[in-house]
Amino acid sequence: MSEFTEEERAAMKETAAERRAAAKRAKGADKAAADLADVLAKIEEMPDGDRALAEGIHAIVTRVAPGLAPRTWYGMPAYAKDGKVLVFFKPAEKFKSRYATLGFEDVAALDDGAMWATSYALLTLDEDEEKRIAELVERAAGA
Repeated sequence: MSEFTEEERAAMKETAAERRAAAKRAKGADKAAADLADVLAKIEEMPDGDRALAEGIHAIVTRVAPGLAPRTWYGMPAYAKDGKVLVFFKPAEKFKSRYATLGFEDVAALDDGAMWATSYALLTLDEDEEKRIAELVERAAGA
Protein backbone atom coordinates (compact mmCIF):
# COMPACT_ATOMS: atom_id res chain seq x y z
CA MET A 1 0.00 0.00 0.00
CA SER A 2 1.32 3.44 -0.96
CA GLU A 3 2.01 6.08 1.65
CA PHE A 4 1.11 8.81 -0.84
CA THR A 5 -2.41 10.15 -1.27
CA GLU A 6 -4.09 10.09 -4.65
CA GLU A 7 -3.53 13.85 -4.89
CA GLU A 8 0.19 13.49 -4.10
CA ARG A 9 0.60 10.77 -6.72
CA ALA A 10 -1.17 13.00 -9.26
CA ALA A 11 1.19 15.88 -8.42
CA MET A 12 4.20 13.62 -8.93
CA LYS A 13 2.83 12.53 -12.31
CA GLU A 14 2.32 16.17 -13.27
CA THR A 15 5.93 16.91 -12.34
CA ALA A 16 7.19 14.08 -14.52
CA ALA A 17 5.09 15.39 -17.42
CA GLU A 18 6.38 18.93 -16.81
CA ARG A 19 9.98 17.70 -16.94
CA ARG A 20 9.36 15.75 -20.16
CA ALA A 21 7.75 18.79 -21.78
CA ALA A 22 10.56 21.10 -20.60
CA ALA A 23 13.18 18.77 -22.05
CA LYS A 24 11.48 18.93 -25.46
CA ARG A 25 11.13 22.71 -25.50
CA ALA A 26 13.46 25.10 -27.20
CA LYS A 27 15.47 27.55 -25.15
CA GLY A 28 14.94 31.27 -24.72
CA ALA A 29 11.80 33.17 -25.62
CA ASP A 30 9.92 30.15 -26.98
CA LYS A 31 10.45 28.23 -23.75
CA ALA A 32 9.49 31.24 -21.63
CA ALA A 33 6.30 31.74 -23.66
CA ALA A 34 5.40 28.04 -23.38
CA ASP A 35 6.08 28.04 -19.62
CA LEU A 36 3.88 31.11 -19.16
CA ALA A 37 1.12 29.48 -21.24
CA ASP A 38 1.33 26.39 -18.99
CA VAL A 39 0.96 28.55 -15.85
CA LEU A 40 -2.01 30.44 -17.29
CA ALA A 41 -3.65 27.16 -18.36
CA LYS A 42 -3.24 25.71 -14.83
CA ILE A 43 -4.78 28.86 -13.35
CA GLU A 44 -7.66 28.73 -15.84
CA GLU A 45 -8.60 25.16 -14.91
CA MET A 46 -8.85 25.91 -11.17
CA PRO A 47 -12.20 26.25 -9.38
CA ASP A 48 -13.41 29.86 -9.07
CA GLY A 49 -12.06 30.63 -5.57
CA ASP A 50 -8.61 29.20 -6.22
CA ARG A 51 -8.53 30.75 -9.68
CA ALA A 52 -9.22 34.25 -8.31
CA LEU A 53 -6.42 33.87 -5.77
CA ALA A 54 -4.00 32.45 -8.37
CA GLU A 55 -4.77 35.26 -10.82
CA GLY A 56 -4.10 37.79 -8.08
CA ILE A 57 -0.83 36.12 -7.09
CA HIS A 58 0.23 35.94 -10.75
CA ALA A 59 -0.47 39.66 -11.21
CA ILE A 60 1.46 40.58 -8.06
CA VAL A 61 4.49 38.43 -8.86
CA THR A 62 4.77 39.61 -12.45
CA ARG A 63 4.42 43.24 -11.32
CA VAL A 64 6.89 43.30 -8.41
CA ALA A 65 9.38 40.68 -9.61
CA PRO A 66 9.27 40.67 -13.43
CA GLY A 67 12.61 38.85 -13.52
CA LEU A 68 11.06 35.69 -12.09
CA ALA A 69 10.21 33.07 -14.69
CA PRO A 70 6.67 31.62 -14.57
CA ARG A 71 6.53 27.81 -14.78
CA THR A 72 4.51 24.97 -13.39
CA TRP A 73 5.82 22.98 -10.44
CA TYR A 74 4.03 19.80 -9.35
CA GLY A 75 1.15 21.07 -11.46
CA MET A 76 0.97 24.40 -9.62
CA PRO A 77 1.79 27.94 -10.73
CA ALA A 78 5.32 28.82 -9.67
CA TYR A 79 7.93 31.46 -10.35
CA ALA A 80 11.64 30.67 -10.63
CA LYS A 81 14.88 32.57 -10.22
CA ASP A 82 17.95 31.24 -12.03
CA GLY A 83 16.06 28.02 -12.84
CA LYS A 84 14.99 27.28 -9.26
CA VAL A 85 11.47 27.74 -7.92
CA LEU A 86 11.32 30.70 -5.57
CA VAL A 87 7.58 31.13 -4.95
CA PHE A 88 4.55 28.97 -5.72
CA PHE A 89 0.78 28.95 -5.30
CA LYS A 90 -0.84 25.76 -4.05
CA PRO A 91 -4.61 25.80 -4.64
CA ALA A 92 -6.79 24.54 -1.80
CA GLU A 93 -8.57 22.12 -4.12
CA LYS A 94 -5.37 20.41 -5.27
CA PHE A 95 -4.86 18.61 -1.95
CA LYS A 96 -8.41 19.13 -0.64
CA SER A 97 -7.26 21.56 2.03
CA ARG A 98 -9.12 24.26 3.86
CA TYR A 99 -7.00 27.04 2.42
CA ALA A 100 -4.72 27.84 -0.50
CA THR A 101 -1.03 28.31 0.20
CA LEU A 102 1.51 30.85 -0.93
CA GLY A 103 4.87 29.17 -0.46
CA PHE A 104 8.53 30.02 -0.80
CA GLU A 105 11.42 27.67 -1.51
CA ASP A 106 15.05 27.76 -0.37
CA VAL A 107 16.21 30.37 -2.88
CA ALA A 108 13.81 32.94 -1.41
CA ALA A 109 15.72 35.63 0.49
CA LEU A 110 13.34 35.62 3.47
CA ASP A 111 15.88 34.66 6.15
CA ASP A 112 15.09 36.35 9.45
CA GLY A 113 17.31 35.10 12.24
CA ALA A 114 17.18 31.40 13.06
CA MET A 115 13.48 30.92 12.13
CA TRP A 116 11.10 32.36 9.53
CA ALA A 117 7.90 31.49 7.70
CA THR A 118 8.10 29.89 4.26
CA SER A 119 4.40 29.38 3.56
CA TYR A 120 1.22 31.31 4.19
CA ALA A 121 -2.41 30.21 4.32
CA LEU A 122 -4.54 32.29 1.98
CA LEU A 123 -8.32 32.53 2.08
CA THR A 124 -8.95 35.86 0.37
CA LEU A 125 -6.96 38.46 -1.46
CA ASP A 126 -7.84 42.01 -0.55
CA GLU A 127 -5.73 45.17 -0.46
CA ASP A 128 -3.92 44.25 2.79
CA GLU A 129 -3.00 40.75 1.58
CA GLU A 130 -1.94 42.08 -1.82
CA LYS A 131 0.40 44.58 -0.15
CA ARG A 132 1.90 41.94 2.19
CA ILE A 133 2.37 39.44 -0.66
CA ALA A 134 4.02 42.10 -2.84
CA GLU A 135 6.44 42.90 0.00
CA LEU A 136 7.23 39.19 0.56
CA VAL A 137 7.76 38.45 -3.13
CA GLU A 138 9.90 41.53 -3.63
CA ARG A 139 12.04 40.63 -0.62
CA ALA A 140 12.23 36.95 -1.55
CA ALA A 141 13.34 37.75 -5.09
CA GLY A 142 15.90 40.26 -3.89
CA ALA A 143 14.24 42.85 -6.11
